[in-house]
Amino acid sequence: MKKVTGIGGIFFKCKDPNKMKEWYKTHLGLDTNNYGATFEWREDADPTKKGSTTWSPFTNETKYFEPSTKDFMINYRVEDLEALVDELKKEGVTIVDTIEAYDYGKFVHILDAEGNKIQLWEPNDEV
Repeated sequence: MKKVTGIGGIFFKCKDPNKMKEWYKTHLGLDTNNYGATFEWREDADPTKKGSTTWSPFTNETKYFEPSTKDFMINYRVEDLEALVDELKKEGVTIVDTIEAYDYGKFVHILDAEGNKIQLWEPNDEV
């Protein structure tokens, strides 16, 4: 089973997310929105399939990265999230929450060997 297929997003804490979004828009040309920025791309193996990677600043006070104490969280794109979670449970990996489904895909959070919270995302690139 192929586990990770790419980076789905980079999330990080900062003092002022709106100021950061404006700085990146002004100085680096990011097309920012309320959530950050989205980079769309095509899969190398099948250019008819689109994908995206999200860049998103959060406030320093966010609880979203907990139980990790780090100032960042990485989102990894995966295939067959349910099977992967079952496999990770058997391997003793800490699963932080349950799989949640949205129009744009399924998500779950896990902890790595150093307690960094990781978001796993099985995208629905059909949307």
